[in-house]
Amino acid sequence: MKQQSMRNMITFILAGGKGERLNPLTRDRAKPAVPFGGIYRIIDFTLSNCINSGLRRIFVLIQYKSFSLQKHILAGWDVVSTQLGEFIDVVPAQQRLGDDWYKGTADAIYQNIYAINDHAPEWVLILAGDHLYKMDYQKMLEAHLNSGVDVSVGCIKMPKEDSPHFGVIEVDSNNFICGFQEKPQVPQTIPSEPDKIFASMGIYLFSRSALVKELTRDAEDIRSDHDFGKNIIPRMVADKKKLLAYDFGQQSGYWRDIGTRDAYYQSNMDLIKSDPPFNLYDKTWPLRTHYSHYPPVLMKTGVEQKAGFVGGVFDSIVSPGCLIDGGRVERSVLSPMVIVGSHALVQDSVIMENVTIGARAQIKNAIIDKQVTVPEGEKIGYDLELDRKRFSVTASGIVIVAKRTPIENG
Repeated sequence: MKQQSMRNMITFILAGGKGERLNPLTRDRAKPAVPFGGIYRIIDFTLSNCINSGLRRIFVLIQYKSFSLQKHILAGWDVVSTQLGEFIDVVPAQQRLGDDWYKGTADAIYQNIYAINDHAPEWVLILAGDHLYKMDYQKMLEAHLNSGVDVSVGCIKMPKEDSPHFGVIEVDSNNFICGFQEKPQVPQTIPSEPDKIFASMGIYLFSRSALVKELTRDAEDIRSDHDFGKNIIPRMVADKKKLLAYDFGQQSGYWRDIGTRDAYYQSNMDLIKSDPPFNLYDKTWPLRTHYSHYPPVLMKTGVEQKAGFVGGVFDSIVSPGCLIDGGRVERSVLSPMVIVGSHALVQDSVIMENVTIGARAQIKNAIIDKQVTVPEGEKIGYDLELDRKRFSVTASGIVIVAKRTPIENG
């Protein structure tokens, strides 16, 4: 029953956003293509959820700076069988229905309405490609069918003081949706939990007929932003349609929208906690990505260690191909082919692929993007005023060194 039900569904993953709040990490790539957790890209977690849930007919809608994202999916996600009618297709904006590129989340699906009509699924699942979570979409479909609705919206409980950051779903005692607020200062709370809100996760499960009807209606509205959260869902609520708020808490409590630089940093740091809220090592829910051929990790103790300095790796993720050449790494995430030189110190940082950290350099509270060489003796994260003149610094004081940034010794 499960396999048959999931074969009657097609999935759209929205992966075309600019990701301006993640700049400079999105200066050269789309947000879902940003490296995460050492060996992954952000989109890998949504795609892994799909495959683990039995979803194997997937469209990934791309638009901005999509080359590396497209390359990653084509190289690393050939896990489906075309002979069985399965696919993971990367679909750029094509102006099929006019002169516009994707104007919003709803418009992106509308511009691919031909794919919905061609495959004629019973249900259409719409996902974001830049969120970190584990979810079995089969369970959401079961709740959707049991409730008899045309639309279900994935929701997660959040403290009500966080409402200015989310679309807030107002529900009745049976979790049917009766209102929607876009980032309200004074939110409608959950009836049984007055200190909590239902925040929309950007996950929408539609019956095909309802989706086609609402997309067509929205496309004809020149005043619309053509967005599911801002337009489609509120309009359906106003029309007294029956919509279900699916409580993600029935499966897990961890979900992160990696939409800002501080959220990206903190989500990486969550991976290395003593009891991580998001477990990369869960064999029952494998996380897939594109694997390159790297040599094993090599850790050297170094020679002539200075007084009080002990090299090694502590409470960190270290990816294949890394060389810890007498340096010390604490509470950090290292992507493949990172070199940490003798007596160098890396603390509370995210270091991406092919970064070289010179001898005696000191790095803390930083994100260093690909292909950066940190000179010997350099310090990053210790003098934020100096760092602001050279790099980007987040509101919480995390220093971001953009990809291929030259750093002068001194």
